[in-house]
Amino acid sequence: MKIQQVLRVDAQDSSRASLQSNLRMVLLILVVAAIFLSLAATSMSAQSAATTPALPKRLVADYGYWSKYQTPAYGAAQIPINMMTHILHAGINIDGSADGSIDVPDGFVEPLLISKAHNAGVKVFILLGGDAGAFSTIAASDTLRVVLVENLWNFAQQYGYDGVDIDWEYPGTADARGYYELMSTLRTFFTSPTYQLSADIAPWGGPGYNLKKVAGVLDFLNIMTYDCAGPWTDDGQLNSPIFWDPHDPEPYECQPGGSVQEAITAFLRFAPAAKLNIGTPFYGYEYENVNALWGSCTHCDFSVLGENYGTFIKQRVNKGGWVRYYDSIAGVPYLLHTKTPGYITYDDPSSTYLRVWYTDWERGLGGTFMWSLDADYDGTSQDLLNAMYNATLNNPSGATAEKGN
Repeated sequence: MKIQQVLRVDAQDSSRASLQSNLRMVLLILVVAAIFLSLAATSMSAQSAATTPALPKRLVADYGYWSKYQTPAYGAAQIPINMMTHILHAGINIDGSADGSIDVPDGFVEPLLISKAHNAGVKVFILLGGDAGAFSTIAASDTLRVVLVENLWNFAQQYGYDGVDIDWEYPGTADARGYYELMSTLRTFFTSPTYQLSADIAPWGGPGYNLKKVAGVLDFLNIMTYDCAGPWTDDGQLNSPIFWDPHDPEPYECQPGGSVQEAITAFLRFAPAAKLNIGTPFYGYEYENVNALWGSCTHCDFSVLGENYGTFIKQRVNKGGWVRYYDSIAGVPYLLHTKTPGYITYDDPSSTYLRVWYTDWERGLGGTFMWSLDADYDGTSQDLLNAMYNATLNNPSGATAEKGN
């Protein structure tokens, strides 16, 4: 799955830092656990616009237009807008014909999203995804790059967007020049500081990102530190370890940059801390044929399902035969079923808080982001967003640890 190792920590550096990193890892988990144990029974309400403090770090929210049509519905009206600094509005794709046009799905345009965000001082970006081959063709052409960017510019002007986020999964080695030129063309139209630009970057994505040059063009980079687990693995991986657990029997399924700690260290070689955001997942994976952490998975292609925290995983924590466990090295929870095979890797409020706090305040990065905003919503509350928000504020209130082993 992830075979190109470009962002790496040299073996000598890794060995030298190993003991210090492990000790710091344990201390961090113990400190945050102590904070949770000392929390009062009540927590601050971060939902109120009247009492929401300004955020000292970026909190970037990925929001897919399709969530308006889910159950429960999640649209602009449900977004607690004062709990974030940016929204990346997903759903527009680069057209498969690779002629520079963009596909805007029915229902994407949401005027309330823009007005609500701007009234709160929150910026909204167009998140542009699509076929990697189409991206490659357009990025390699001086003419098509301009056509694409003009289309994005015109759309942004018409509806009031504040920038663009490029989600190209994934540029290859031959795309390095085109990737940089595409970002540079975007910057020519979307001038700083009025407009901002970002890109979604995978630690295993390879040299096509051309990071040393691209980092100078973009306002920030969103590092996708999740999807270590999924149907593509052949054992029960952790979706998004905060720290690397050396007990993982098949590290190549997640490396390089297989933990938040490692990804931060690797990316700091290419970009300043202030330009880096670390991702946190509001979803997990259920392995139907696995009965232990790292357990062997048979027929993974058909037996591993992505599930949202708010509407699926949350309802199973220590219920219906599911028991919560905690990997104290990686800093994340998981569920095992007591009667039938079943393993769920996920993040809860405590691990979300730890991930964001470690990123923002221990390592000093510019912020964090999540995929995706709606996946945490259960119809009334957003536990993971609350934890993320309070960690961004360096405030322990609002993050509650689930009970488990």
